[in-house]
Amino acid sequence: MSEYVIEMNHIRKEFPGIVANDDITLQLKKGEIHALLGENGAGKSTLMSVLFGLYQPEAGEIKKDGKVVEIHDPNDATALGIGMVHQHFKLVDVFTVLDNIILGAETTDKLGFLKKKEAREKVIALSERYGLKVDVDAKVEDITVGMQQRVEILKMLYRDNDILIFDEPTAVLTPQEIDELMEIMREFAREGKSILFITHKLNEIMAVSDRVTVLRKGKYIGTVNTQKTNKQELSNMMVGRPVQLEIHKKDAVPGETVLDVRNLTVPSKIHKNDAVRGVSFQVHKGEILCIAGIDGNGQTELIHGLTGLEKASAGKITLCGEDISNASIRKRSQTGMAHIPEDRHKHGLVLGYTLEQNLVLQKYKEPRFQNHGFIRFGEVRKYAEKLIEEYDVRSGQGPITIARSMSGGNQQKAIIARELDRDEPLVVAVQPTRGLDVGAIEHIHAQLVAERDEGKAILLVSLELDEVLGLSDRILVIYEGELVGELDPKHTTPEELGLYMSGAKRQGKEEKQNA
Repeated sequence: MSEYVIEMNHIRKEFPGIVANDDITLQLKKGEIHALLGENGAGKSTLMSVLFGLYQPEAGEIKKDGKVVEIHDPNDATALGIGMVHQHFKLVDVFTVLDNIILGAETTDKLGFLKKKEAREKVIALSERYGLKVDVDAKVEDITVGMQQRVEILKMLYRDNDILIFDEPTAVLTPQEIDELMEIMREFAREGKSILFITHKLNEIMAVSDRVTVLRKGKYIGTVNTQKTNKQELSNMMVGRPVQLEIHKKDAVPGETVLDVRNLTVPSKIHKNDAVRGVSFQVHKGEILCIAGIDGNGQTELIHGLTGLEKASAGKITLCGEDISNASIRKRSQTGMAHIPEDRHKHGLVLGYTLEQNLVLQKYKEPRFQNHGFIRFGEVRKYAEKLIEEYDVRSGQGPITIARSMSGGNQQKAIIARELDRDEPLVVAVQPTRGLDVGAIEHIHAQLVAERDEGKAILLVSLELDEVLGLSDRILVIYEGELVGELDPKHTTPEELGLYMSGAKRQGKEEKQNA
């Protein structure tokens, strides 16, 4: 019997213009949590997609329990007990949670009718056993991103897989949810399941993994025992240079009000109550104001109400002195709002367009990019190349790469490059570093601080406690659609912030004003 439950030997995978996996070997032991670490575009997701049968490698072999196996598609992988939670979820928006979980693994009676009652019971039992709380009857399009993550995990458990691939599973989760997931993963390992865990987050690797394999630019760098390494060493292996893990910035010097929100109320799509209730705040020039909260407490609806993606039912929004409460999305954008959205696929990119087309989505009407309605493609190309270099956006074919084929992290970098380059007075940044590696996070944080220092107003929404405390100048905590506290990051702790986020603590109006 082989020591390894899975062996990927000398895997090579190519795409047009790029070798994504160049002679990579990965070995997974039974009952271990094995982390796969690397920068955006290092080839981690590609390697796991080969294991799951989504891609066929140009060279190399895969062994399960010491025997060579052929994995032509995900059905072959599932038959071998391999399950995968993808970075970008593979869910059908208009189906319910339950329908998504059982899709492709349906059980029927003799007459061919779906045995939904048994499926429902199994799903509810699994969700209770592993603490993965979901509403089985809710439509996927109506639930939070964090909830969708749980659905993906339950999908895998429903199929009784014993080799579990998690591709950036914590990118969309709150700190509390991350702790829960880490515990779930440990429980899986104790049960004898083997886990491959793709992540950029060094804290998580140190907390939960047994071994770490590092990839860089498609090549294998090495495998180390987690107990015998540290965060700095791993980040240096991953990026190939020393990385600054702390955020350094001067004290903010806030100026005049850029965004003024008064008694904003936004209805919920999921329940009858309002998702945002009577929220008021201001964002000033030269400051980073962060809205912190556990996912699903109204942050998404608040941002959608501000940016025009959803209609507010009450309240007033003033941007640069202009009332934009009922303005279109384009009008808000033209008045001075840049927006890095939460869902990069739904609201950030046109996935079928090239990278250069996506980079000029907000600017193509400017005279330098068009002449009498005809696009000046040479100028678009020049502009795209400038941003690609400045923000280190990596892709197989440079500006002409189709956005869909890029890694999640590089898609995110492209959106950030486009929005920050617009040079607007207000930047609304929702989870700007979601899915980014430490090198890219370092760069984006520096960019946001530089924008602040130039006098921009930054409205940040983040679920990362380190980011909230390190990057923001003021923190507003949202709980069940209301602002429950205003905190100074210099004088608060992660524990105190966690209490406000969970609703265990809240400030009165006088306290907020004096904070």
